[in-house]
Amino acid sequence: MGWFLGLGLAGLGLLLVSLIFDGVMEGVFDGLAGGLDGLLSLPVIAGFLSMLGFAGAIVLGTTGLGVPAAIAVGVGAGAGAGWLTWRLSRALMSDRGAGAPRGADLVGCSGTVITGIPADGYGEVLVYLAGQRVKYAAKSIVPVARGTEVWVESTLSPTSVTVRAVER
Repeated sequence: MGWFLGLGLAGLGLLLVSLIFDGVMEGVFDGLAGGLDGLLSLPVIAGFLSMLGFAGAIVLGTTGLGVPAAIAVGVGAGAGAGWLTWRLSRALMSDRGAGAPRGADLVGCSGTVITGIPADGYGEVLVYLAGQRVKYAAKSIVPVARGTEVWVESTLSPTSVTVRAVER
């Protein structure tokens, strides 16, 4: 049973190493063909070793089946844990966000004038874009005073917008 517990602890140690040195040793198996990318990653190997060791120790400690049965149960449990680790890591790595906001995403956003906007020039507004406040140069067809709530009508450039005052 000591060997199985040692394998389980070694798997946990390998998992700790893989968390600390994220990706440093991942290149070892990059040259393998056949779709094994990720199947031989450190977290998958760590999950396999841990479950092999701990499941084998549980079988030896709770039943009288012996070492061959403990190895068989441990390999099955380890393969299951390794497969689940691989699937979970693939799902997490393939998650794609919505992407960076574009200029067209500004249209309709609300904001506040922080530097008054004259009728013939630029002022500044703080616009709430994707939950963050972003400062833009702003134009308006009518003068807009500091502190006025505005909506973005269009984008003039990556750093400037056309706004209109919100009427309540």
